[in-house]
Amino acid sequence: MSFSIPTSKKEQLFGKLSDANTIFQKIYPGDRTERQPVHTLYGGANLFKYDAAKALGERALEIFEMYAPDPITFGNIFGLDTKTDFSSRIYNKVIAKLKAEAIEDFRIDFEDGYGNRSNEEEDETAVTAAKEVAKGIKKSSLSPFIGIRIKPFTEEMRERGLRTLDIFITTLIGETGGKLPENFVVMLPKVTIPEQPATLAGFFDILEEELKLEKGVLKMEMMVETTQSIMAIDGTNPLYKFIKASNGRCIAMHFGTYDYTASCSITARYQEMDHPVCDFAHHMTKVALAHTGIWLSDGATNTMPIGPHRGDNLTAVQLEENKQVVHRAWKKGYDHIRHSLWNGFYQGWDLNPAQFPMRYTAVFAFFLESYDDAVERLKTFVEKAARATLIGDVFDDAATGQGLLNYFLRALNSGAITEEEVLATGLTLEEIRRRSFKKILENRKK
Repeated sequence: MSFSIPTSKKEQLFGKLSDANTIFQKIYPGDRTERQPVHTLYGGANLFKYDAAKALGERALEIFEMYAPDPITFGNIFGLDTKTDFSSRIYNKVIAKLKAEAIEDFRIDFEDGYGNRSNEEEDETAVTAAKEVAKGIKKSSLSPFIGIRIKPFTEEMRERGLRTLDIFITTLIGETGGKLPENFVVMLPKVTIPEQPATLAGFFDILEEELKLEKGVLKMEMMVETTQSIMAIDGTNPLYKFIKASNGRCIAMHFGTYDYTASCSITARYQEMDHPVCDFAHHMTKVALAHTGIWLSDGATNTMPIGPHRGDNLTAVQLEENKQVVHRAWKKGYDHIRHSLWNGFYQGWDLNPAQFPMRYTAVFAFFLESYDDAVERLKTFVEKAARATLIGDVFDDAATGQGLLNYFLRALNSGAITEEEVLATGLTLEEIRRRSFKKILENRKK
């Protein structure tokens, strides 16, 4: 067999290609394998207590059992199938989740949920909140993921944002003897230019040095809240520049529904999560950051499932009105969350424990309604691959197989399905967590 290209020239060509491929793979390493929370609860820093996760979880369960006392009522609220056991399965999973781990991620908020207060008051709140977190570490009462949201690094607010973070971290480290909570993160809101995350990353360097923390232990998230963070003046999407400016510190990008829609001149009545301007921002964010390992989160529904009538001696009419208000708000939030999931955003915000039931109902129903079909399809794909339906080294429909694998990864991480339910696919947990359908097939060929 004859070849035209000399070996030396081929190696020269491939050497340049290998360098370029390596650079590309560093930029796009793929999705992270760690668990991603399905929601983040934002709460005012002045209200945070060490046992907030437990207290708010109990409140969420109380509200759920009050307004959805049985699987039939529950199924009718959310439009779930009540003729089979589907509604009951979701109902029981939601109750179990609210009892075991109602809050996955908590963000102690010094921005919109706290407001602009005197420097003295915010200083004091930063100290108090840090001490409560330290107490939570000691008592093992914190949510699995936790962090704080500071004020933005705009010209007007940069000093206040940095000051609060400095006081909070310094106090926390002093109280714990150098320990941070597991999965601790700092949220930087309203990012518009790379210099803002770069400044926060630089401050992290200083804090770690001064407080003798492990280098790189402080992580950040950013918020997409303005049109300028979706498209810069030169017509490019700046989000990856923000990530690069964080110097490896950024782990997630969150969407701010109401600030973003306001920046698009949408009137208050129509500032909803499923507005087309939000879909555009979501798709731009997805395209800019896909496969970089950055987690993406949607925003929140601001229609609260809270009845208008309060007190112990409500009339039957008032109780019925409360129920209808809660049910409508739950269904609206459920539809918004389903819309986010459909768009590939597997995390979102909650603002009140009354929203937890709709959050977990939407997540569990989204995954479980596809479970039986996905099991059969993935088993079939693996079996077909074993029967040599390979073209070269690549399965002829590997993209679909990868999509099915992604479903099981997300469903497992969300708690919608158990490890035993994953094994029904014929794959091992190790294979599922490799996150690559192609690698599963390659290893099974050996």
